Amino acid sequence: MAHVELIGLRKSFAGKAALQGLRLSIDRGELVSLLGPSGCGKTTTLRIVAGFEAPDSGSVEVDGQNLLEVAPHLRGMGVVFQSYALFPHLTAGRNVAFGMKMARRSSADIRRRVPELLDLVGLGDAERKYPHEMSGGQQQRIALARALAIEPRMLLLDEPLSALDAVVRVSLRDEIRRIQTTLGMTTLYVTHDQEEALAISDRVAVMRDGQIEQIGTPEDIYARPATQFVAGFIGKMNQFPGHVLAVKEGRIQCGAHRIQVPPRVIANLNEGSAATVLVRPEMIVMTPIRAIPSDTAIGGGNEFAANVEGVTFLGSVRRVTLDAAGQRVVADVPATAPGQVSRGDRVMVSFMIEACRVIAGGDAERRQAKSRDGEPG
Repeated sequence: MAHVELIGLRKSFAGKAALQGLRLSIDRGELVSLLGPSGCGKTTTLRIVAGFEAPDSGSVEVDGQNLLEVAPHLRGMGVVFQSYALFPHLTAGRNVAFGMKMARRSSADIRRRVPELLDLVGLGDAERKYPHEMSGGQQQRIALARALAIEPRMLLLDEPLSALDAVVRVSLRDEIRRIQTTLGMTTLYVTHDQEEALAISDRVAVMRDGQIEQIGTPEDIYARPATQFVAGFIGKMNQFPGHVLAVKEGRIQCGAHRIQVPPRVIANLNEGSAATVLVRPEMIVMTPIRAIPSDTAIGGGNEFAANVEGVTFLGSVRRVTLDAAGQRVVADVPATAPGQVSRGDRVMVSFMIEACRVIAGGDAERRQAKSRDGEPG
């Protein structure tokens, strides 16, 4: 049995569905992120687990116990909000101690525990500081220490880093993961930031319209998106819509281009059926046509000519936008790579057969991955 089970959660606000039968299992000590755009239901899910919202139907179980009849303050959940929610008139130490006092912990226990928690979040010297004397990142660390002070059975974090600047966000993200791993704390983490979810999670649940679109390890979600929505939401993805020409040969016609894919990835499709080929930008190779001897083959499995429409510098990579007979293609090239291209250049684009992923049909068939108990099938 999983440590935490969310079973068939449904919730509507003013007649509009926020959750539509959501199911999710979380193992003990696991960090699972709910990732998705605004309005997809991720915060509603967290608030139901915390007890701040009641579902219209479904259940929340921890170690087999249904929590829906348990008051929020008795559920043993440590919650960290985006807004810190610190008491401005209390010092950092007293903010951390607040939950322990409400739980009627002994004074000796509080005096021992508070310095330990402040050390854990890297603020051992801030016990007597007030919130207004600390930066946003420091305040969020205090909020995390306060959530951990009650020794919760589960940690809930709702967009905890979205109010922080980029450098602090990355630093605190890594710190949260370190602390969660050190304590072995079962954690549900809500975010709209793809990089954050991929960096911090054991598994990522991508949400859309009140349901889980796909769940898996960060590597699975990135490399093997199960639906067009996930492919477009996680990172940048080239999508070549078309139809299957030959299953056994792994050929798909995508507009003006005939693309070769591993036959195994379309073994369950029929010839003529709709399919979309997916290729990550970093898998695209470009070669200026002027640099190719006329008697030399490019290789790489799939290749076609394209015009460079734009080049954007992104630090470690240059993102090149191309037009290939009406098909938009994006390629990410290391910024230090020789032979950089410019707008107006004519290039040969190529990518390996094994770089191709295929999604059957269109958006109507996006419900291929629900939860660990209902993986792509």
